[in-house]
Amino acid sequence: MYKENKGYEYEELAKKYLLKHNYKILNQNFTSKFGEIDIIAEKNGIISFIEVKGKINTDHGLPRESVTLNKQKKIIQAAKYYILKQKNIDLICRFDVIEIILKDKQINYIENAFWL
Repeated sequence: MYKENKGYEYEELAKKYLLKHNYKILNQNFTSKFGEIDIIAEKNGIISFIEVKGKINTDHGLPRESVTLNKQKKIIQAAKYYILKQKNIDLICRFDVIEIILKDKQINYIENAFWL
């Protein structure tokens, strides 16, 4: 339960960060048979499929390091499904990661963190 609450906390921090930087939140916790996308946001004609990862500190590595190749593949498949489901998406898409380090009160937004 603790881990789930932390995940929610990280996603809320990420959402506030995105809104502060003029992103429009299109969907949060989008789920399909392929997997989940934490946040789908749009800014300047670009849709960002965003994975949120957080840690209390970096004693055991950076949060972004836990976005494995397998996780990336699941996000990409879920994003393809989202695009097909929406039907009218004619925007550039990219895959981003927001990493949050609570101890340092640090949020890093990594655009184009991985590709198709």
